[in-house]
Amino acid sequence: MMHTESSILINAPMTEVFAMTSDLSRWPAYLPHYRWVKWIEGGPDSGIVEMAALRGSIPIKWISEYRRDAAKPELWFRHLSAFTKGMEVRWIYKQRPEGVHITIDHELSFRWPLLAPVANPVIGEFMIGWVAPRTLSSFKKLLECHKVQS
Repeated sequence: MMHTESSILINAPMTEVFAMTSDLSRWPAYLPHYRWVKWIEGGPDSGIVEMAALRGSIPIKWISEYRRDAAKPELWFRHLSAFTKGMEVRWIYKQRPEGVHITIDHELSFRWPLLAPVANPVIGEFMIGWVAPRTLSSFKKLLECHKVQS
């Protein structure tokens, strides 16, 4: 089992934070390391989405089932292809006095457990450990800059 967490505190209202971070179609405009997000089926609250990003100069791509739940609030992804097939990703939002705390939680049970010692550092540390923090810090910069300018 691979488990990673990335989190950040964003000093902005929950409505703005959730609206921006849950608008998948705008991620490539917001996030410099994202190449594209394409709806294969459904959208914008749920469906199947193809996402592509860069890990440094290395292109990565995956297909996920996606759900957006504004009532919780939470985003949920389940990877449907490649080495990360079956990985569940949850974006968990908590209101704090100083802003919104977001945690991105990744969990993957490896389909080939014997490969876990190799796959865990590559998928968990090298890929997710690079992309998720950049995603959160990019949203933080955008939302906190927007707040100052308002």
